[in-house]
Amino acid sequence: MYYPLGINPLGILQHIRVFVFDVDGVLTNGDLLVSEEGQLLRTMNIRDGYALKRAVEEGYKVCIITGGHSQGVVKRLEGLAVHDIFLGVGDKVAVLRKYIQSHDLDPSTVLYMGDDLPDFKAMQLVGLPACPVDAAPEIIGISRYVSPLEGGKGCARDVIEKVMRIHGTWLKGINQ
Repeated sequence: MYYPLGINPLGILQHIRVFVFDVDGVLTNGDLLVSEEGQLLRTMNIRDGYALKRAVEEGYKVCIITGGHSQGVVKRLEGLAVHDIFLGVGDKVAVLRKYIQSHDLDPSTVLYMGDDLPDFKAMQLVGLPACPVDAAPEIIGISRYVSPLEGGKGCARDVIEKVMRIHGTWLKGINQ
């Protein structure tokens, strides 16, 4: 597992109570399928979806901040019980600051997973900046956790599951 600057974030995962994710390049692989009608289609990983839903069920806050405008993405996320969804965001820093303030959150308890330059400044406001392994080099450079998985290929599940396992909530309520 790769840790930038030799930092092992597993010790600080125990403080995470809030997950903030970008969509394109994190919850999707960043590819767009353009239909003949001009509709932009994305794919999302089913295991990421399961982890998002489990996090919400166990009381973690999950927030989505994206520059995209896809109502299909909103439908998918709302179906997973994620309701803090901010679309068409040009200034992710302002939205993140307002979210943290409105929910009276300690920024050190927030994990933000982004993949590209629009996430750069917002990621610097949280306790655990994270990214998928295929993120832009600048994002990898500021991340304290780099998932070994690519965007849209389970990187959100990776980090959610690690946090929840540390807290003992991953298997809570699951018939074993």
